[in-house]
Order: sequence, then structure tokens, then C-alpha cells
Amino acid sequence: MPRPTVILPGYFASADDYHPLAEQLRGLGIPTTVVPLRKSSWIPTLGGRSIVPILREIDRAVCQAIETHSASEVDLVGHSAGGWIGRIYLGEKPYCIHGDVTENTPGLWNARSRVRSLVCLGTPHTSQEYWTRRNLDFVNENYPGAFYPDVRYLCVAGKSVFGRRRLGGGQWLAYNSYKLTCGEANTWGDGITPIAAAHLAGAENLTLEDVWHSPRSPGRWYGSEDIVPQWSSFLFD
Repeated sequence: MPRPTVILPGYFASADDYHPLAEQLRGLGIPTTVVPLRKSSWIPTLGGRSIVPILREIDRAVCQAIETHSASEVDLVGHSAGGWIGRIYLGEKPYCIHGDVTENTPGLWNARSRVRSLVCLGTPHTSQEYWTRRNLDFVNENYPGAFYPDVRYLCVAGKSVFGRRRLGGGQWLAYNSYKLTCGEANTWGDGITPIAAAHLAGAENLTLEDVWHSPRSPGRWYGSEDIVPQWSSFLFD
């Protein structure tokens, strides 16, 4: 039987956005839960502040999944920012750069003994934005690439929109988002995250054609019915 899977929502998204994806994974025989976040759960993290409130919710969800299914490990599926937040959760370095917790605070990091794999869907693993860089620099300086050899990493990128300074087709939004993320605006991505930022050195990296960033995008996204089978096989290994 597959390990239980826990889905980590993207930034300012609620668990409700991921219930259809969870249902699809359950239909494949994978016991799946979503970290029970609301949009309001993200308010304390605005402006690049600490994501400790989100880490607490992740840890509760992971521990509950392990207990419910009598498992020793889970698979994490992080969408968008959920992917790099998952990298903090795995790591052993105390995430106390904001001064809101101490290095002895339990249940916020050093969780890789409970996690077999991390799947990142459209995750921006880099950022040029001032407010985001403090958290992402912590991740990339302490855990560069697919850092832990005992954890399997899959990074999935979508290729649907080329960033251009042109209205229509999401190109203008993509242009600005890509530039803030990887410093290069004229490149391919999922309309929000450029491919270059979605892949990690040493990970299993996958690029899916015509896949957009989120469930609210105008086209198919990572959780669409015909897209999920293209990456979910990773959860059976």
C-alpha cells in the first residue's frame, strides 16, 4: 500500500483549493490529506515574515497522517510556496531567523525521518523579490538542491506561457512574475513560476507541456485529471 501523502497548499491558498487533487490521489489508492490551511492562516506571514505558523500546521497534519495510517513515513506534495516551505520542514537547521522561536522549539523542522519524498509542483525555488528572499535564502543556503540523499525529490514545472511585455494570454503577468523569480523575464514557465526556478539541482526534474500554475488558471494545472498521472507515479516508488 502506498505511503500516506500530505498536500501543502501554495501561498495564500486554502485547503479547499486542493480537495479535488486529494480526491484524485485517493482514487489512485494513495491515502491523502491536505494541510488544513485557510487564507487567513497566511496573514501572519505577509511581508516576508516567519512561516512558523504554517510549519506548525504541516507538522500536525504529518503526525496525524502517520498515526491514522500506522505509517512510519509520508510523502509531501507541495504546490508553489508549499514546496520550499517543505524544504524548511525537512531540514535540521533551526528556522529561527525571525526571532519568533528558539532553536529548541519542537515540531517545526528536522522532519526528514518522517518524510520519504518531497514533490514540488510549480515551486519557485529562487526569488529576486526583497520580501521573499530572506526565507528562500535560508532554504537555499542551508539546503541547496536536492540536499538530503535519503529523501527523494521530484520538481515539476509547467510550460504554458512565455513571458513577454504583451497583453493577453497571461504573458504580461508571466513576464513580471518570472523576472521577480529568476531575474529573466523572457522565458518559459507556468504563468507564475519559470521553469528555471521550478527545478532543483540533483532532483528528478519534470517539465509538463501546457500546464498552468494554479487551480484558478485558465488552462490545465498540476492537479488536473489528465495531468496528475504524469507525476503521481513517483509516489508509488
